[in-house]
Amino acid sequence: MKGAETLRNPYYDGPPSDHYDGLRFFNPSNSARDKGFGDILRWQLNGKKARWPTRVAVTLARPAPRVEALRVTMVGHATLLVQMHGLNILTDPVWARRASPFSFAGPKRVTEPGIGFDDLPAIDAVLLSHNHYDHCDLGTLAKLCARHDPLIVTPLGNDTLVRSAVPKARLHAGDWGDSLPLGTGMRVEIVPANHWSSRGTRDRRMALWSGFVLQAGGRTLYFAGDTGFGGGAIFAAIAKRFGPVDIALIPIGAYAPEWFMKDQHCNPEDAVRIMLAIEARQAIGIHWGTFQLTDEAREEPAERLRAELKRRDIAAERFVPGVPGEAYDG
Repeated sequence: MKGAETLRNPYYDGPPSDHYDGLRFFNPSNSARDKGFGDILRWQLNGKKARWPTRVAVTLARPAPRVEALRVTMVGHATLLVQMHGLNILTDPVWARRASPFSFAGPKRVTEPGIGFDDLPAIDAVLLSHNHYDHCDLGTLAKLCARHDPLIVTPLGNDTLVRSAVPKARLHAGDWGDSLPLGTGMRVEIVPANHWSSRGTRDRRMALWSGFVLQAGGRTLYFAGDTGFGGGAIFAAIAKRFGPVDIALIPIGAYAPEWFMKDQHCNPEDAVRIMLAIEARQAIGIHWGTFQLTDEAREEPAERLRAELKRRDIAAERFVPGVPGEAYDG
């Protein structure tokens, strides 16, 4: 008989820590339970899923080969090109048509990638926050490695997944708090996020999830990956260690229904709280408008973001919803 004692972690084999129990990772400051089949059934039976457009036009960007200061170009969802201190870095690169394990089913793009794959400049590094399909597309990673051979920086366990599909990938897997140099004069640190992971039904929370902080040339960029607000402690810690942040890439979508999503996805109001907590001078809203993962209308995250900024008397240009193909300088 198969029991709990036979369950093993296919991605990571390391000692227990304050966020790893020897089998699964967890969020120390967020005691929310895992959602089960009953929760999913309640959502699907009682949810009110908005109807999205099948296609939204995008004006494609053609990035410069290198940028010495700091420029971020939105590709779509959580994929962005960060050009900083002469280096080119992609976050959670997904050029796939669907955020799904299947080519024929699952959430389909309504916006084309804001940069054509063939128009990418030379990519030096990839920041891979976790293994969900809308953030980790092995086909895209294989193409990037074949063409650009970037260093992929990712939290613990995700290196095993990537290497299973891309054996020659250059990988650095680290824990929360680990830091490493990227080129001359740049460092990246892996920081906590309030989220979870899985690729299937039996590997929940067996690979770690994270955000990242990049620092170079006197500038700081924060990429949240995918996160809920939780108690806010992880963002206060980022501010204490790295603040103020020049540009923050913060998710604003995939939050409805909120009783189901709140622990792992932040709504626009919580996104503003994150921006303020980390003392970000400028923020870009990500994780919205590309794949319909949840129930809210496509434009709702941007509308709620603008309303929350107005309510708080914060200038609208300080936190903008990212648009595929748009570039933002910091």
